[in-house]
Amino acid sequence: MIFIPDALLDRLLQEDIQGGDVTTRALGIGERDGEMHFIHRQGGCVSAIDTACRMLRRLGIEAQARVEDGSLVGAGARLVSAQGRAKALHQGWKAVQNLLEWSCGVTDYQFRMLQILRRYVPNGQIACTCKAVPGTRLLAAQAVLAGGGLIHRAGTADTLLVFANHRRFLADDDWPAMVARLRMAAPEKAIVLEADTPAEARLALAAQPDVLQLDKFTPHDIAALLALARQIAPHCRISATGGITLHTVEAFARTGVPLLITSAPYYAPPADIQVQLLPLA
Repeated sequence: MIFIPDALLDRLLQEDIQGGDVTTRALGIGERDGEMHFIHRQGGCVSAIDTACRMLRRLGIEAQARVEDGSLVGAGARLVSAQGRAKALHQGWKAVQNLLEWSCGVTDYQFRMLQILRRYVPNGQIACTCKAVPGTRLLAAQAVLAGGGLIHRAGTADTLLVFANHRRFLADDDWPAMVARLRMAAPEKAIVLEADTPAEARLALAAQPDVLQLDKFTPHDIAALLALARQIAPHCRISATGGITLHTVEAFARTGVPLLITSAPYYAPPADIQVQLLPLA
C-alpha cells in the first residue's frame, strides 16, 4: 500500500474548490441532500478507489467503495457512491473525477502491457520509472501497483544504477573496477549497470553486475545479449528500457527479456468516468 497523506488530498481538492462552488451557491441548492455515483463508462482495471473515498470524506461526505483497487470492471460499473449535502457533493465532484480518470487510465494501461508481456514471459515484470508527471509520484505509484506493475526506483537513493552520465566522471572506463568499488561501498545494494550500445553491454556483462539495463536497444539486439548473458554472466538479470509502450511491448516481449522498464503508463489516455448527482427525496 502507498501511503497518501491527507495534505495531498486537501491540495487536490483545493485546486478546484478554493472559492467554493459558486453555481450551487447562486442556485440556493447547497443544503439539499443528495447522492453521487462514479461510473466507469468503458470498463478496465481500476485504481484510486480508496483515495477517492477519502477525498470525499474530507468534505464531510459519506462515501462507499464499490470495487477494490486492481479490480477488472465492466462498462457501466459503479466505482464509488456517496451521500451528503449538495454543496459538498458538487465540491467533490470534479476533483475526484479527475483523480479517478487519470489513475484508472494509468492502471489499465499498465495492466494491458503486462498481459501482453506474460503471453511470452509468464513471470515477466514491468516496472515504471520515477519519471512520473511532476507532483503525481505517490498517486502514480499507487496506480502502477494496482495494475500489477512494479516501481523501478522510488528515488536516487533506492538502488545503485550507473548511467553513462556517471561513468563520464570516472578516470577510466574500467567496468570490473567500477563494480568492485560499488560492492565495497554499498554491499547491501544490488548493482545495476546501464548500457547504451551492444559493445558497452558486453563490457558490462564481463564485469558481472547484478542487473544489466539495456537502454533503447532493438528487440534483435536484446535477444542476442540475452543469449550472451547466459554464457558469460548467468547470474546477471537483464532488463530493457526505452521506447516501450503498449504499441511496442509485444516486440520486446518476444525476446524473452524478463523485465521491461517504462514511463509510458503515466501518460496513458484517462479513463472515461461518468458522474451522476441526484437529489434524495
